[in-house]
Amino acid sequence: MLKKNVLVGQSGGPTAVINASLCGVIQQGIAREDRIGTVYGMIHGIEGFLEGWYMDLKAELSLEELERLRVTPAAYLGSCRYKLPEDLAAEVYPLLFTKLEKLNIGFFFYIGGNDSMDTVSKLSRYGQKIGSDIRFVGIPKTIDNDLILTDHTPGFGSAAKYAAATVREIVLDSSVYRQKSITIIELMGRHAGWLTAASVLARQEKGDNPALIYLPERPFSLEQFACDVEKEFQRRRSVVVCVSEGIADSEGVFLCEYGEEKLAACMGKERAAVKDSQKEEALLDNFGHKMLTGCGKVLERFARERFGVKVRSIELNVSQRCSGMLASMTDIEEAQKAGQVGVDFALNGETGIMVAFVRDNQKEGYDLAFASVDVDQVCNQEKTVPLSWISESGNDLTHEFVDYALPLIQGAVFPPLMDGLPEYLIRR
Repeated sequence: MLKKNVLVGQSGGPTAVINASLCGVIQQGIAREDRIGTVYGMIHGIEGFLEGWYMDLKAELSLEELERLRVTPAAYLGSCRYKLPEDLAAEVYPLLFTKLEKLNIGFFFYIGGNDSMDTVSKLSRYGQKIGSDIRFVGIPKTIDNDLILTDHTPGFGSAAKYAAATVREIVLDSSVYRQKSITIIELMGRHAGWLTAASVLARQEKGDNPALIYLPERPFSLEQFACDVEKEFQRRRSVVVCVSEGIADSEGVFLCEYGEEKLAACMGKERAAVKDSQKEEALLDNFGHKMLTGCGKVLERFARERFGVKVRSIELNVSQRCSGMLASMTDIEEAQKAGQVGVDFALNGETGIMVAFVRDNQKEGYDLAFASVDVDQVCNQEKTVPLSWISESGNDLTHEFVDYALPLIQGAVFPPLMDGLPEYLIRR
């Protein structure tokens, strides 16, 4: 049987474990040398590959370097946010497949989130259209945990662990003074609040801070927020609040888009000569998603004027997705296995699929299996936190979420150290 080569790429936002999935693909590519020739890596995803950027991973990485790659955060190959045309008749498709044929590619793997699965879908559909025998497989990745048809996604467990651990430390810091204070922590999450929900794990005991947690799955009201904080001040001096960057009001306006006029109205004030509009539209990325940030600052200003106490807002930002030292070993092992299983699925003839995680809730403890799902059913869909896992008050999580998330953050990572700092694998 003529050996075919593997091409693998990374796309979208980095995570603490996306390189573990890459490691899994490379390892399985080496292990199956009976059917696989070499393993090529796209530099900066499909966008870089179109410009001729790729490397021979099998030749260039030693076994020791693969082990370092496994625990290195971010995206070793580099990433991109490149959207393939909806029209499969676009000239980019024959160009791509010509490049694939020149490298004798038989197996194509793309590690990423929703938009990356969109790329896998389009390539597999075009391949089917022209009768190509290349197998296209998506390996899931996203800290947002918003891919459907999978119990969870690689990257979420580590980001959740970082969020919970960091919020716990912020809670300790915020509680050292006697005067009243409000600390607002803004976490990632456009429409799905999985990562913000993980802040509930920061509590060591029932009733601990963070006292209030707001997700984008429920409409947000500044007035209700003020009432919630007032109630908390009756129980504690320091109130810690966790919010998703994508919280929006009942009209669908993101809080981070509130302009001076709308914010002033919510504060019960009149403003003369307002220069900006009712709302300030967020910028869009290449896939048309709003780039949201700043709701913590809006809440900080509102709370300071409403309560007259010390208020601080903290935006965790990219630290949520790039902390290798606080990664979950469970997450790393599952991400690595997803890459290995993806290769097996492709070798078995499957294409146009995504590797999915299946949790067996009938067994005692945490038990995970892997399955393939139709990538066409995954892309351009979004899984949100079930409303039944959000408290009736809309400012907390139920124990069902805790039971779901706790197994995913287990296990510590000990990367090799040099001069007391992690020695990650960096592509030069």
